Order: sequence, then C-alpha cells, then structure tokens
Amino acid sequence: MKKMRNTIIYVLAIAATLILGIDIYRIAGLPEEQAQGAIFKIIFFHVPLAIAGFACASVAFVSSILFLVKKDFKYDALAVSVTEVGLAFLAGNLITGSIWARIIWGIWWTWDVRLTSALVCWILYASYMMIRHAVEEPTQRARLAAVVSIFAFIDVPIVYFSIRLFRTQHPAPVFFSSTGSFPPDWSFIVFCNLMALFMLGAIFTMIRLRQEETQRELDSLRRLAHAF
Repeated sequence: MKKMRNTIIYVLAIAATLILGIDIYRIAGLPEEQAQGAIFKIIFFHVPLAIAGFACASVAFVSSILFLVKKDFKYDALAVSVTEVGLAFLAGNLITGSIWARIIWGIWWTWDVRLTSALVCWILYASYMMIRHAVEEPTQRARLAAVVSIFAFIDVPIVYFSIRLFRTQHPAPVFFSSTGSFPPDWSFIVFCNLMALFMLGAIFTMIRLRQEETQRELDSLRRLAHAF
C-alpha cells in the first residue's frame, strides 16, 4: 500500500511538472492583452488557484460531515490534510490577485466584496488550523474542527457569487458566465493549469495524510502509556 502510494505521488509529480512547464512556455508566448498588458497573464494561475482552493474546501466540508456522522478518524485526517493544502491555494489566489491589483488599480488591496469575502474565507480556514493546534485531546479536537470546517464552507459560495450579485471594483467573471469571453485556446491553458494544481493538491494531501496517520499512532501510544 505504501509503495503504491509512493508510486502515485511520483507519477503525479512528474505529470504536474510537465504540464506546468509546458503551460508556462505557452503563456510566455501569448500576446499581451490590449487593455492590461502582460500582467493579464497572471489570470492563468489566479483562477486555477481559486478553483483548486474551493475544491479542497469542498472535500474538507464533506469529510467533516462524515466524521461527525461516522466518528471515523480517517475522515478527520482527510479534512485537516486537504484544508492545509487548500489554505495554501487560497493564499496563492490572494497574492496573485494583489499583484494584479497593484499594476492595474495602483493599489495592493481594496475592500471590494470579492476581495473581502475571499480574505474572510482564508481567515476562517486559518482559524481551523489554529484550533487544531490549540486543542490537545484528539476526539474533542476533531469534533470542534469539523464544526468549524462546516461553518467556514458557508463563505465559499459567498465568494463565488459575490461578483455576480454585487458589481464593485473587481472585474466581471470571464469563466462560467454567459457574459464572459475568453479565447478557447486560453481557456485550455487555464484548464491544464487547474489539472496540474489538482495533481499537486493530491500529492500534498497524501503526504499530509501519511503524517496524520503517524500522529494518530503516537496519540494511541500516548493514551496507552497513560493507562498504565
């Protein structure tokens, strides 16, 4: 089982590296966008980072519900592992968005509805990780973390629909929208980057799951030692 997991990790790592390498080459060769210039190319990473982060949040949401229902710690392990990975993706989304804003808007940040809700989303999942470090007892920690994860997920659809319900400073959506327009070949690059991020997310999640399994074994040994 361990050998198979290692093989999957290596295969996904090679595939993700190749896809990202090819996509970076393609993006570098694309013409600059007429209104925004070269900085527009950051969207090829900004959007996939957001989708990958929300995908991780969705997995954590389902895993947290399953833990509360079945009391099986494998779901807790999956929830914390994928949340940690998703938190990194969401941070990357905020950072790339700020870089774009600095060039186009002349500021790093503004309290736009989309930006604010995205920041709140990151803070909620960061709070999830802080709670896990603050509570020592495994069952109590897992139960409280599951509740926080379910609560944090409420903000995910708010972030998604924010620029559809409120027209503020953030640009209108160009993906998954009838009003958006994006060349098919550019959309393909975005899709490839998204697949590469999914692969990286799977790799990091499997590595974190292995660490969680080790931690659970240590917790069991600690409880056994206390029993004596």
